[in-house]
Parts: sequence; C-alpha cells; structure tokens
Amino acid sequence: MTFHALPSYAFDRWHEADDAGAAIASAVTGLEVARIGHQSLDFAAMAVHARTIGGPALRALTFYQRASLLKGLADALLARKEELYALSRHTGVTRSDAWVDIEGGIATLTSYASKGRRELPNDTVLLDGDLEALSKRGSFVGQHIMSPRQGVALHINAFNFPVWGMLEKLGPTLLAGMPVIVKPASATAYVTEHAFRIMQEASVLPAGALQLVVGGLGDLFDHLGGQDVVSFTGSATTALKLRSHPVIMRENVRFIAECDSLNATMLGPDAGADSPEFSLFIKEITREMTVKAGQKCTAIRRIFAPRPALAAVEAALKLALGAVKVGDPAQEGVTMGALVSRDQRADVVSTLAGIASDGRIVFGAVDAGIADAPEGGAFLGPVLVRCDAPHQARHVHDTEAFGPVATLMPYGDLADAIALARRGMGSLVMSLFTADAEVAATMVTGVAAFHGRLLIVDRDCARESTGHGAPLPGLVHGGPGRAGGGEEMGGLRGLSHYMQRTALQGSPRMLAAISHRWFPGAPQVHEGPHPFRLKFDELGLGRSFKSAQRMVTLADIEHFAHFTGDIFYAHMDEAAASANPLFGGRVAHGYLLLAFAAGLFVDPAPGPVLANYGLNRLRFIKPVKPGDAVSVELTALAKNRRSKDQGEVTWDVRLSNQNGELVATYELLTLNAA
Repeated sequence: MTFHALPSYAFDRWHEADDAGAAIASAVTGLEVARIGHQSLDFAAMAVHARTIGGPALRALTFYQRASLLKGLADALLARKEELYALSRHTGVTRSDAWVDIEGGIATLTSYASKGRRELPNDTVLLDGDLEALSKRGSFVGQHIMSPRQGVALHINAFNFPVWGMLEKLGPTLLAGMPVIVKPASATAYVTEHAFRIMQEASVLPAGALQLVVGGLGDLFDHLGGQDVVSFTGSATTALKLRSHPVIMRENVRFIAECDSLNATMLGPDAGADSPEFSLFIKEITREMTVKAGQKCTAIRRIFAPRPALAAVEAALKLALGAVKVGDPAQEGVTMGALVSRDQRADVVSTLAGIASDGRIVFGAVDAGIADAPEGGAFLGPVLVRCDAPHQARHVHDTEAFGPVATLMPYGDLADAIALARRGMGSLVMSLFTADAEVAATMVTGVAAFHGRLLIVDRDCARESTGHGAPLPGLVHGGPGRAGGGEEMGGLRGLSHYMQRTALQGSPRMLAAISHRWFPGAPQVHEGPHPFRLKFDELGLGRSFKSAQRMVTLADIEHFAHFTGDIFYAHMDEAAASANPLFGGRVAHGYLLLAFAAGLFVDPAPGPVLANYGLNRLRFIKPVKPGDAVSVELTALAKNRRSKDQGEVTWDVRLSNQNGELVATYELLTLNAA
C-alpha cells in the first residue's frame, strides 16, 4: 500500500504536502501507516488569518455560544470514535489505553462545554473578583475583567495522547475566545489529523478558528507577538529551546509548558503488607508502569517505601508485573502494548542504562524477547529498578526513561521521605498511600509546593479514585520546576491563560454598562410594573423595586422560634441576649428577616418568574430588634440566558431598617421565562 503524506489545514482548506516525506511506522508491526512530508505553507499568513478572521468571529460569540460549539465538536467525535480506535492500534496502545485518549479527550471537551453553559455568563466579558471601592462616596470604583487575547494560540502537542492532548487544550482556548493552530507530534500525527478532520467536517466552528500543521512549524515563531500564546507539551529540553526563542523573549509571548517529570508515589509508614493501602499501592504502580507502555507524562517513575517494607513491596511488584502480558494489543489477553516507535524504544533502553547504574534491575530485561509479538514492533516489557541508596543516587532523580520503567527506593522517617520526594525538582503529580491523616498532612506541608497535583489514596476513596496518572478537566494539570512551570485545564482557571486580566476604573454607571452587571451606585429604574412582571428579554439591568416597611414584633420572633424550633438564646432569652456584646438584647432571627424580605418584594400572581433556586453572598450586617421596621430594595443585577426559552436573573437584595441602615444583603437567583 502506498501512503500519501498527511495534509495540513490552513486558511480553511486542506493543503497537501509537497513531497512524500518520511514514513511513520506502526508501533505494532513496523510497517508504514502514514507519511510526514514538507509543506509550503505561509506561516505568517496563517497567523494573520487566525487573528483577523478566526479571532473576531470567536470574540463576537458569548461564552454560552462558544460552549455550544465545543458540544458540537464533542458530539461529532463521539459519533465517529471507532475510526479513531482503529487508527490508534498502530500507536501501540490497547483498547483501554486508547479509551483514555479518545473518550477521555471527548469527555474533557464535553466538560468545558458544560462549564461554559452552566458557570459562565452569556456574555463576552468575564468579571474577575468583586467590585473594589476606591472612594468614600462610591462614585469611583474598580473592577477586574478578563477578555480574550487578540492573537493566536499555538498548541504544540506530544505523541503519547494524539486526541486528548489536542482536545484538553482546545476546550479552554476556544471557550476563552482565541483561535488555534494545532501542531501534533509526528509519530502519531495520523490519529490527530483524523480527529481534526472529523471536527472540520462537522462544520461547527467559524472560519479561521482552527488550523492544523502536520510537520515542521517553519518560521511561525518569527511571526508571533505579545497577544499570542504558545502552549507546549513535551520534554523539558524542547521546552527550554522553544521558550528561549528570541521572539518569545522579546515580545513576551505567553508560554505555557507542561513537561515530562519524575513523578513519585509513596507508601505511608502505617501501610503494612496486610493493609488495603499496600494492595492499592502495588496495583497503582503496576497500572502506571504498563498503561500506554509507561508513555505518560504523569506515569510513576520513582517509588518510595519505608525501608522495613522494601522487600515486601519488591516481591509484590514482581508478582504483579509478572502477570502482565505484552504483545499485539489486538490479540486477546494482551494487557500492555508497544512503545510508539523503535526509536522511542531505543531511547528508553539507552536511558535505562544510566538509571540502572544507581542500583540494579530486579524485574524485566531490555534484551528479552516478547513471545508472540510481531518482530517489527517496538515492544518492551516492564522494568523495575531497585536503588538502596537513594541519597547517593543521581540518575534516578534526574533522568526519565519515557517508558515502562520505575525505580524502587527506601526512606527512613517522614523528613527523609519529604527530602527524597523533593529531589525530583518539581513534577506533575505525586501520590501517597496512607490511612493516617497526620502522615498525609505532614507530607502535604512538605512537598505540595513541588507538585502540580497530590493524590492521597486510602481505603475510603479507592473505589472511586481516578488514579495517579489521570489529569481531570476540573483540576490543574501542570507543575513547577522540571514539570515546566505551567498549568493546563483546572476547570475555568484554564481560560485565564488565553485571556487578559484588566483593571477597569471609573464610575459605577460606566463600569456597569461595560460589564453588563449592575453595581451599587449605578442608575436604577423604579418606574413601571413590578420587575417580576417582566420577561427575561424585557428586564433591564438596574430595574428596581422598593417595598413598604414591615414592623418586626416580639410576637413575630417568638412565633418563628416555636414554629421552626430555632430557640437560640439570642432570640428567646432576654438576660442572656443582653449579656451578648453583639446584641444587647433579644434580636430577630436572620432567617425570619429573609422570610419577611420575600414577603415584601414578591409579586404573587403567576408571571415570568418560574422559580427561586438560590441565594448567594448572604450577610447579616446589623441586628434587628423588636420594634424595628424593615424594608427591601430589589434590583436586577445580572442576566444569563440558559436556553431559548429561559434565563437566569441575579437580583441584588438589600434589607434596611427604619433608619436606612443595612441589616442584610444577598443575591437572589430566579429562573425567568424569556
């Protein structure tokens, strides 16, 4: 079979390679599965196309609309996932390995689509934090906002996750409103290209929003600027080379690096060989050494156990690793596939020599054949190294074999364990297996600053734990030091890498108009019908209602106390309440005041308000005593459309006494018909 070089996608059309290029071999058979050729692409024009066509189109959409685009992409990929599974076999992975990449990637995209629709405003500007008071009278205020950077995001991805690696970056970037150029790693580019093609054929994204470069990036870095972002996943060596590019440094191009690191796992001193934590520890190490043949940036490379338990850990790991069947992932019973290429296998074997010089190999061999495996494949069984003098060792703390290789080491007390964990100089993840909360707290205090994520596993969470090596869309993926110093995902935190934080200063009226959110001091509209009579699309921000007063009596307080069972002394015992320096006598229940507030502002007849489903930011500011009178001011503060027929309205509620003093404030959430 003759293979054509994979095309690139630029200027909203496919571009064939100029030549046949270099062959990409199957990791399983060694036979050619695709080619990487040279492209005569105008990289400067690609960047301009993204900035001038894709960027404005995305920025014109609200967060809600961008989230809907992500949902469309995820649906298209899910419908054609079997095409990706078929291609993925040639990368050496098992079906379960490919599931993490393919369906894990789709799930990440879906997660960002869901967060965008549920947690972000149906707007183009994102508020960051609360309004800052800058003057005595409140006429001069400040508000931080986040807006999309007006450049292009260049995503440079690693070979080990050709689908997830692309999608976990695309989710927050497109949701933030930035166009993207995707650069996949050559070894598995044929899988990325097909996933990209599925998304392109779905016709979901606006023109210019997404481009693909298969092969070299040419002079693209020379055309980047201060509004652009480079997000890189790969080796620390390559990250340093790219980060040091003169344009990156001169233009202060935002550079996000997520690098392979010497991730560690540790068995707590309390976890004896007969404990659930010990069994979980062995199971997790075995999984992390063999999933994707150990080719994960989060895979366990360093294993620490109490010195008295070292022999038991070694014996248990050898037994578990001995049950692993390596071979063609298409064959029944195979639990571990091949490395991505024979070159990658050679690199792992070469690196392993240095690591083994710090100790000795106690399981596996680099020269052992794999029974029933195709001869041309890049197969290598799991290799366990034991290092009994970890403080004197160098390679095990400095060198990573990016494959099924891990080193077992002892520690003394917890201080020793902390010192050894830090020797990794920063990693993506560390896991700790212990049932002792004090051990966990001590370790977190000692090592958290050196890791992007800490997983603490005990018998209580093990059944539902996603494991050491699983980055999740709601949690940060990245780490300090050797791990690159960057962050990806982290829920909505991931959007901040592709947005600019700006401090706005001005009058409440001006900032409210810009932010599409009413602020105290901004104009209010009191005339006209009750705000609850207005449909979502009719309701303007700043629309207000001010109620009449209601007297709070001692009878009210006592009735509420007996009716609810809340007979706290501050409400029912005059002597005790008088001794309380905060009250100086009996006071009304806070929740009684909320109930009175609802009675004062509600419009009872059926109308556009469908439901009241929550309160935010509730604060009781000043006590209300028998004989005081309270009134409410209700103001439409923010609106977020949630569907064609419904929208969420946030109301500012201010409860005052007869002297005009605030006694309580909160935000009321209602669901309104459009």
